[in-house]
Parts: sequence; structure tokens; C-alpha cells
Amino acid sequence: MKTYELPKTDRTVSSVILGLMRIAKMSNAEIAKLVGTARDVGINVFDHADIYGGELHRCEARFGEAVSFTAAEREAVVIQSKAGIRKGFFDFSEEHILAAVDGSLAALRTDYLDLLLLHRPDTLVEPEQVASAFDKLQAAGKVRHFGVSNQTPGQIELLKTAVKQPLVVNQVQLSITHAPLIAQGVAANMAGLDQSISRDVGLLDYSRLNHMMLQAWSPFQKGFFDGVFLGDRENFAALNDAIDELAAQYGVTPTGIAVAWITRHPANIQVVLGTTNPTRVKDSAAGSDVPLTRQEWYRLFTAAGHKLP
Repeated sequence: MKTYELPKTDRTVSSVILGLMRIAKMSNAEIAKLVGTARDVGINVFDHADIYGGELHRCEARFGEAVSFTAAEREAVVIQSKAGIRKGFFDFSEEHILAAVDGSLAALRTDYLDLLLLHRPDTLVEPEQVASAFDKLQAAGKVRHFGVSNQTPGQIELLKTAVKQPLVVNQVQLSITHAPLIAQGVAANMAGLDQSISRDVGLLDYSRLNHMMLQAWSPFQKGFFDGVFLGDRENFAALNDAIDELAAQYGVTPTGIAVAWITRHPANIQVVLGTTNPTRVKDSAAGSDVPLTRQEWYRLFTAAGHKLP
């Protein structure tokens, strides 16, 4: 398992993260097996959000009920959660952030979050309120590190006008087939090419320049919850041919190659899994440090339909 240093902290984190958004209906034994498998293959980061599970804090509570860590084990793992999405609106108010974290801690049965992410951008954000909430959470020992999700460089810079703590992570959607984060920069300044349109205002380069780690959610999705590209030969025959060939070459599964395409990037991008299948967790971990060559990486990129000018 490839590991990274979490920027501006003393933590080492796995390049693959286990996301827990789909565990609401699983048994305690099934959740414990899923988490145990993840830890066995080197995953030490577990991703939550207060809205996961159909009701507030549902998936966090299922995790807390099913998984028990000793004090040493708790220090060895990174538990992160997200807050800010409410029914029909976003809310980065101080009051909501503080209440959301207290709810997450109670549900997870832990005294602190290693990482709290603001969940998507709240256009009504008041940075001073976010800063006050972060200061109180840090002073109380409830949150150790902070980040965001799906935010642009400008939105991050706005928060930084008041927030004192480093914003160390930005969680964004990324897969081989859904890669505007990467593809736009490759085809910059090409008139008439949709790929050249900037949809994140240079977020990839901004993140590298400012030492923010990117976390890739939906790493196997064709687009925005449009289904997976793996095995989809109707729409992605050339891509699946390339993936299958490389999987055989490197002795991993196609899932592993899809992970390797992301972790091969020098930006040190983490892959957030949404699977509840322990085998898929193993397959993903096995691909995390596959050393794709530049030629192989670009072959997958172009086979997915992205252009090289």
C-alpha cells in the first residue's frame, strides 16, 4: 500500500481510503469484516459524513456500533467526517458546524475527529463563523485537522482570510472517465474543445502549489453517478481493453488498474472507495502502488476519450 504524508501534519496516510456511506443496512459483523479487511491491507483512513445513511449520523452510528478500537488502534487510524449539507441547503454557520461535530462524535463513539471537511461549498459562507467554529473545535480537542470538499481555489482562499488552521484536504470527484480536474490542463487554450473549458479554475495545480491533498471520490464512476466504467464495453471498449491488458501485465484486477491511474499521479491523490465488498477493497489496495509508466498512464487517459492536442 502506497502511503503519503498528510500535508502540514505529522500523519502518514494510506493512498486508499475506505468510505462508509453505504453501510447503513449492513450487520455489525459485516461492517467489522469490511473495516478489518481494510486495515489488514494497509488502509488507515475511514471516511464519513453526517448525512450518510438516509438519516442524520446513521452510517456514523453503525460504524460506532460495529467497530471498537483500543486506545492505540484509535491513534493509528484517521477518522474523518464531513458537515455542511442540510436538507435542501448548505450551512457553514458556526452553530451548525459545532452541532454537527458533536453529533458525529457521539455516533462514532470517539472523542475526536482526525479530520473535519466542509461538505461542498456554501455560497452564503461567512469565513469568520467557520474560523470561530474551527478554533473552538480545535481548542476542545474535538477536531485535529481541517479541510474542504469540492471547492475551488477561490473558495478556499476566501476561507483562509479568516481560518487560521491549515486546510489540508480537498475531496473531489475523479476517475479515469470523469477527469476534468486533469484533462482541462492537458488541453488548455484549445478553442472549440469542450475539454479545454476550466470547471475548477486550476484546482489541481493550486492544490500542488499549496500542499493540499486531493481525495478522489467515485473513482470507478463514468460520470456523476452514471454507473461504473469497468466492464462497460458498450461505451468504453478501448478503455476496458487497455485496463484488462495492464491488469494481466501487473498481476492485479481491473479495479486495481483504475486505482493505479489515480495514485500514479505525482499530486499524491487518495482514492476514496465506496464499496462494501471486502474483495474489492483488497483489489483496490493491490493497485495503489502499481508503477504505471507515463506511456501506460496516457494510454488509459486517451482510451477514456480525453484528447492530447
